[in-house]
Amino acid sequence: MGGVLRADPLWVETFTGLRMGQFQRLLRVVRERGGEGPGKGRGRGRPWCLALPERVLLVAVYYRTNLTMRQLAPLFGICPATVCRIIQRLGPLLALQPAQRAAEATERLWIVDGTLIPVRDRDVGASSKNYRFSANVQVIIDADTRLVVATSRPAPGNKADAHVWRDSGLPALCDGVTTLADGAYLNTGLVVPHRRRAGRALLRAQEDDNAEHRRIRARIEHTFARMKNYKILRGCRQRGTGLHHAVQAVAHMHNLALTA
Repeated sequence: MGGVLRADPLWVETFTGLRMGQFQRLLRVVRERGGEGPGKGRGRGRPWCLALPERVLLVAVYYRTNLTMRQLAPLFGICPATVCRIIQRLGPLLALQPAQRAAEATERLWIVDGTLIPVRDRDVGASSKNYRFSANVQVIIDADTRLVVATSRPAPGNKADAHVWRDSGLPALCDGVTTLADGAYLNTGLVVPHRRRAGRALLRAQEDDNAEHRRIRARIEHTFARMKNYKILRGCRQRGTGLHHAVQAVAHMHNLALTA
């Protein structure tokens, strides 16, 4: 029996949160990265039973809804094993393009924070302060556009944000760019709020600075809320690099939704 979902505007907008033009841009990126599959034009490899638009739609739907392989299979008229292979093959190709910092980026304002994502893989996560087995992912956004600039690889959720940040490789990207963070990032070179010392109240100017800092830094919390509309980030069942690919893909789709 054939599947229900096809890459047309109704299903794309309903199940992925992207308009058709945004989805077409995502599809074009996947095609340019070799998403048509191994063996195309060379006579090698088993052909996919779904066209590339349907395969990209399947992966986007998976990240958006966090349905199981068995639930997705009848929607596309394929078996669960094929669903798994498509996600493993195309998931990395949906990733956010690594940021290339332009010269004018030094005049930009970025914000960084970590978010905890519940996971099942004991090699990726750890019991953390949200009372769940989670992974810590660092995210940088542009304060003006709210676009995601970069994300880190997941780290165990019991590690402090500052520790994960230092090991993430992202500090080099922020070199020379004013980057805001919360008080958990003390002594990292980032712009953090003024800290109240024991027995010493903050000056009025420092209180005003902290209020402005909070107002701007709240934008990354709004970004996390939008990204977690993709339910894969509320409870990831993927193992190994699956969570990293999911975060990268969600960041890419988040950016597409804001810019297109």
